[in-house]
Amino acid sequence: MQYQQTLKHNVEIKGVGLHSGCASEMVVMPAPENHGIRFLRSDIADSEIPALYSSVVDTRNCTCIGTSPKNIVSTIEHIMSVLYIMGIDNALISVNNPEVPILDGSGKVFLQILEQARLKQQNAPRKFLKVKKEIKYTDEKGNSVTLLPNDSLHICFDIEFPSKIVGHQTFDKDISKEVFAEEIAPCRTFCEKYQVDYLRSIGLIKGGSLENALVLDGEKVLNPEGFRIPNECVNHKVMDTIGDLYTSGYYFLAKVVANKSGHFHNNEILKKLFSSRENYEIL
Repeated sequence: MQYQQTLKHNVEIKGVGLHSGCASEMVVMPAPENHGIRFLRSDIADSEIPALYSSVVDTRNCTCIGTSPKNIVSTIEHIMSVLYIMGIDNALISVNNPEVPILDGSGKVFLQILEQARLKQQNAPRKFLKVKKEIKYTDEKGNSVTLLPNDSLHICFDIEFPSKIVGHQTFDKDISKEVFAEEIAPCRTFCEKYQVDYLRSIGLIKGGSLENALVLDGEKVLNPEGFRIPNECVNHKVMDTIGDLYTSGYYFLAKVVANKSGHFHNNEILKKLFSSRENYEIL
């Protein structure tokens, strides 16, 4: 039997929002049993936003949740991924603008901060979701994500980019805290330079820089330090997937097979999963 956990005290995290460029102040606070993860916009004092797949309102470039056009919080996937791997079941996260701080574009700093926090074991049992049969979502381009029965969370992820500097990359491992800390958390969000130019032209990624993103330009990495690890790109996609899966509200027991998928596909597969009680069981 595993029991739910929360924090013993508030944890403050400050940075900038990737798209707005505004200073973002976030506080991760303790929450009672069975509360789950919820966000609260401290600047507008509106209703709490459950960090659930059913609250997702946008999946372009990130996962964004909300209860109204004004009451939204975007780019939650990195902190959600770290909360999952830390075993934090219940937390209220206040943020003073529509974006979670991007920090260095990875989960590394979030992990370092939360590893220093003291956790509190609660009395309620932890909730696990076990996938009972194969469930697959495929888009019109053939990009897909599949859930298969398994006794742990195992992710097999394939990406394919025309650029030889990325090309074909694969991740295929059980997700443990050790694997996450060493191979997943350090991996930054990435994009091609032409995407940066376009996003800036439409008023996005005002807070983006080589300090918080891995930028590719043809066969070059524009970041002076290059890749942090050889398969940084696919491993970052794995981190995003873990965070998105946590919007199920449960710890996952499944093999996830992803092929060139992203936030949209992760949200769609959860909708498909929860469309029938025959697809899963809660342990």
